[in-house]
Amino acid sequence: MQRLLHAIAVLVAIAYLTLDATTSDARTIVDSAGRSVELPDTVTRVFAAGPPASILVYALKPDALLGWPRALRDEERPYIAAAYRDLPETGRLTGRGGEANLERVLALKPDLIIDFGSVRDTYVDLANRVQEQTGIPYILVNGRFGETANSLRLVGEALGVAERGEMLARDVEATFAELDAILADMPQESRPRVYLARGPDGLETGMKGSINTEIIERAGGRNVAEAAGQYGLVRASPEQVILANPDTIITWDRNFHRAVWSDPLWAGIEAVRRKRVYLSPTAPFGWIDRPPSLNRMMGLKWLAGLFYPERWQGKLREEARAFYRLWYHVDLSEGELDGLLEWASGRAP
Repeated sequence: MQRLLHAIAVLVAIAYLTLDATTSDARTIVDSAGRSVELPDTVTRVFAAGPPASILVYALKPDALLGWPRALRDEERPYIAAAYRDLPETGRLTGRGGEANLERVLALKPDLIIDFGSVRDTYVDLANRVQEQTGIPYILVNGRFGETANSLRLVGEALGVAERGEMLARDVEATFAELDAILADMPQESRPRVYLARGPDGLETGMKGSINTEIIERAGGRNVAEAAGQYGLVRASPEQVILANPDTIITWDRNFHRAVWSDPLWAGIEAVRRKRVYLSPTAPFGWIDRPPSLNRMMGLKWLAGLFYPERWQGKLREEARAFYRLWYHVDLSEGELDGLLEWASGRAP
């Protein structure tokens, strides 16, 4: 442990000695956890603490992103601008499988570390410890869906791209307002009863209010996974799903989507009988989850069209084209758009 702390101290010293003189200018922002964090005047190198943060940084200021927590897969690459497809794999500091060590972070010489997601005490403690040990500013950004516009404005300011942050924030607000308008007179009992099926057996799901399922609720669906005192991701039993009997199932797992139609455990569920089991695209990032970040804004449009086809005015092809251009910096070919739409229809690549 002493050797590790010594190594970190040496790397910190080297990092400070090699910083450009312009970074002596600093400013202070208050992050989503209420922490006052001093940032360099210009931020050009950002370490994303996890996948949600990498998407946030990429959408706002892709040139600042030092790498992807997980390298892009072949099927994902066409949906990211060419200049950023080969960014290195950096690992992650937070969440499941956090494996990036501090020496790796220091070697990349970031101006800033950003985490986008929970701002609970656990993550505050981690941010404070990493910042103290490395000397690198570390900000926490609220990843809750309802806070998306505020988070874009906060990080836009932090990265020196406030105008782009404002533009994306307004796009979010416009989508939310459009949804609110079509849901205003829609009684709860008339809204679709939805189950999120995660994993190859479809039995992992998110409870109502989970960051993994809040998109379903925001799109006007009723999450059937609801129980007092239960939160986050849970394992459901087949009996629980049968009892809940959702009329709509959303999944991003291809194996589950392929198998559900012939699986006797699911045969009697209304969503299967009515052919309302939908497969979410995951290129370059999931439309529903995986991870729960800005990518969900595309999924929100897709779900609105599935849940309320007579009310939602958007056309999925044009919505996808515009979203990928605005948020992912890429103009999709007709073939790439075809792939996404076929994927959303259950024909994954």
